[in-house]
Amino acid sequence: MVEIIQQHRTQGGVLSYCRHDSAATGTPMKFSVFTPPGEGPHPVAYWLSGLTCTEDNFTTKAGAYAAAAAHGVMIVACDTSPRGEGVADDPAYDLGQGAGFYVDATQAPWAPHYRMEAYVTQDLIAAVEGAFPAASGRRGIFGHSMGGHGALTLALRHPDLYRSVSAFAPIVSPTRCEWGRKAFAAYLGADEAAWADHDACRLIEAGVAKGRFDDILIDQGGADSFLENQLKPELFVEACKAAGQHVILRMRDGYDHSYFFMASFVADHVAWHAERLRG
Repeated sequence: MVEIIQQHRTQGGVLSYCRHDSAATGTPMKFSVFTPPGEGPHPVAYWLSGLTCTEDNFTTKAGAYAAAAAHGVMIVACDTSPRGEGVADDPAYDLGQGAGFYVDATQAPWAPHYRMEAYVTQDLIAAVEGAFPAASGRRGIFGHSMGGHGALTLALRHPDLYRSVSAFAPIVSPTRCEWGRKAFAAYLGADEAAWADHDACRLIEAGVAKGRFDDILIDQGGADSFLENQLKPELFVEACKAAGQHVILRMRDGYDHSYFFMASFVADHVAWHAERLRG
């Protein structure tokens, strides 16, 4: 059952802050839903945020709802990890609460609650489609940084759920950057063979994308301080080229890793998803 904590009228639609109990994480989880004007059912774009974020960062900072209202698209933004008493955590910003990495952990102490892949692909969809006028089967997914990693990998791993995928400054190959290697070692264990199933580049290289998506859209800031060491979009472009997967990488000169970057181009992404989720 979805509990609506608060609602706000905006851009002709309604923004709802919600809470529900997740079977996947074994905890209450929060998410926000923007419902555009009209009766629906509406296509839905699911947003995955980055490290340290909650369901509120995109909601308050991205400025996406005018475009969503214009295109008749619902937007759902969920929290980035389980939280609460008894949920494992780490003092570092890039592990534990706020840093779920959209995988299902297999290692202690994370395994009991850190099941964010199952949460996003099962519980969240069921909650949204059970409580809001969402068009089942007309789903897209997008995200930023850690959430861009999540959007790419979940779309590739669950193509039956999503018809479109895009990302802002995604971690395209977590097995080849410090953020990803730290998180995967903690959540998935020392066997790096298990990591490849959650690395967008490795998934493309393994051929799982063949015929699944006509195109993938990525925006990347050229002044992003994490570009060379953590994000490495050129690896994804190379993998897609070798696999015959069409990808659009738009390098944005002067833009950094912040929500100022996303707010500048999020309307493009909403329109891009809307076109692919029609009918």
